[in-house]
Amino acid sequence: MTTPYDTAYQKSLQDPDSFWGAAAEECHWYKKWDKVLDDSNKPFYRWFAGGEMNTCYNAVDYHTDNGRGEQTAIIYDSPVTDTVKKYTYNHLRDEVARFAGALAAQGVVKGDRVLIYMPMIPEAAFAMLACARLGAVHSVVFGGFAAKELAVRINDAKPKVIVSASCGIEVARVIAYKPLLDEAINIADFKPDHCIIKQRPMEAAAMQDGRDLDWDAVTAAAQPHDCVPVAATDPLYILYTSGTTGVPKGVVRDNGGHLVALKWTMGNIYNVNTGDVYWAASDVGWVVGHSYIVYAPLFKGCTTIIFEGKPVGTPDAGAFWRVIADHKVKVMFTAPTAFRAIKREDPQAELIQDYDLSEFKALFLAGERTDPDTLKWAENNLKIPVIDHWWQTETGWAIAANCLGLHHYPVKEGSPTKAAPGWNLQVVDENTNPVKAGEIGALVVKLPLPPGSLPSLWNNDQGFLAAYMEEFPGYYKTADAGFIDEDGYVFVMSRTDDIINTAGHRLSTGAMEEVLADHPDVAECAVLGVDDQLKGQVPIGFLVLNAGVERETADIIKEVIQMVRDRIGPVASFKTATVVKRLPKTRSGKILRGTIQKIADNKPYKAPATIDDPVILDEMEEALNQIGYAKSKK
Repeated sequence: MTTPYDTAYQKSLQDPDSFWGAAAEECHWYKKWDKVLDDSNKPFYRWFAGGEMNTCYNAVDYHTDNGRGEQTAIIYDSPVTDTVKKYTYNHLRDEVARFAGALAAQGVVKGDRVLIYMPMIPEAAFAMLACARLGAVHSVVFGGFAAKELAVRINDAKPKVIVSASCGIEVARVIAYKPLLDEAINIADFKPDHCIIKQRPMEAAAMQDGRDLDWDAVTAAAQPHDCVPVAATDPLYILYTSGTTGVPKGVVRDNGGHLVALKWTMGNIYNVNTGDVYWAASDVGWVVGHSYIVYAPLFKGCTTIIFEGKPVGTPDAGAFWRVIADHKVKVMFTAPTAFRAIKREDPQAELIQDYDLSEFKALFLAGERTDPDTLKWAENNLKIPVIDHWWQTETGWAIAANCLGLHHYPVKEGSPTKAAPGWNLQVVDENTNPVKAGEIGALVVKLPLPPGSLPSLWNNDQGFLAAYMEEFPGYYKTADAGFIDEDGYVFVMSRTDDIINTAGHRLSTGAMEEVLADHPDVAECAVLGVDDQLKGQVPIGFLVLNAGVERETADIIKEVIQMVRDRIGPVASFKTATVVKRLPKTRSGKILRGTIQKIADNKPYKAPATIDDPVILDEMEEALNQIGYAKSKK
């Protein structure tokens, strides 16, 4: 049987002009495009060349001009400040137009950069949309990011204005942003003309005369500004990939392709429509926050949620269920790590019983591989489709997904289902030869990439070619390894650098993690390869146990070792594991496997700028000491 997904997928590859041209008709254009796909300068493909539009108009004014001004656009829900505030599309338009006027008053014009360093408050979205309204290029840096890393991004983006807030709140801890920003500007070679600061009541920021301006004062004095038409191929934003050293990779997103692709995904991947409530529980400092807190839901005329809180601790592991129930969320999107945290605190999911989740229709997960145990836990307790999907900062939206708006395929554990329309995903060996169904290789995408993906890196075409285009000519390198089975299901096993070579056997640490996660006492785990004189590399496992587990850890370790032996075989050489209190992660929830590996192998490392809590690295070193690694410093 041919499904609507099959039809869409084939058409998107065979006739991308007609496929994406039809999707673009759903958007507002000041001037239609001359060409849907401009491939005159490969591999620098451009979408909707010659077209003129405005991203902010499509996200905001389009709805106020079409009679939906009184619908709720944004719900700000902040358990850390005990605040819930709703903004209609009319209210949002007024706030954004006024802040655009405030930026214009500081000399910001089309093409200028504005750096945004904000907590999860509505003003972060207002600032992003105001930049888009003017045709200025925004670069959002995760709030609370270290000064040195912030300085590197200031030097690269060269923002005319920086928009920030006096502080952010992490559970119960107030983090002062302004001292970090001041230090970053001091370190940076490039200096912004002005900083606009939103003063929050929890922490008043000291202001520098002449440079720093108060958000409330400048918006009160500003004239509302209209949307400025921009070329579809003009940049909308720069988003720096995390954990970089030296010059960071500034992923660029264009205006036109981004609008068309993201608006298309809302109905076709997530199965949400105008007026539905959609919640991406992430942060605007990450790509998920850009794509699915701010832009895509507003393009579609949905209600989106800005949540200033955590899955656990604000106040408990029922925080997500409360938000879903209170605001009648239809679809939620978050990282598996959030659900692992909830599962760890509330293994029996008792807190779900306290909330009415009858409006909740689907949960989407991405950011890390969704282990089968977390998937099953969520399915069993929520009794709705739990959809793993796979994408990257660079791609801007899902490379592979179960496209619920087209066809709901049966879920296979460990798979984000099939390549999404527009993505010609293939598996190749190191010589770019296709491999057989079911064989592990490098996951690559045959060019051109669809609209909404990166056209290049900010002021660094050479870096773009070197990072993504050179290793597999004619393809985009995802840097992920995996396979596609005979049914077309994609399995992302690990980063290509997480494939370890044990005595000549190429093994996926991701496959071993799947086994470990299946143990009933394990809440979360990581497996990585460490140097071994005899075998080259051997895997070691790190286990975080569920709350309330009182069994001997030695017994649990024995059991997981046996499970790997039973399921993957002795070839895996999986003989060592240890129990740890927590795993080091980035603030977006990715486990820092590479850093743990360096600690184990006694290699020099520095705590990545994106780390959630640097103290965890000392804990890891101690745990590794106990099993005979990371000894040389002692």
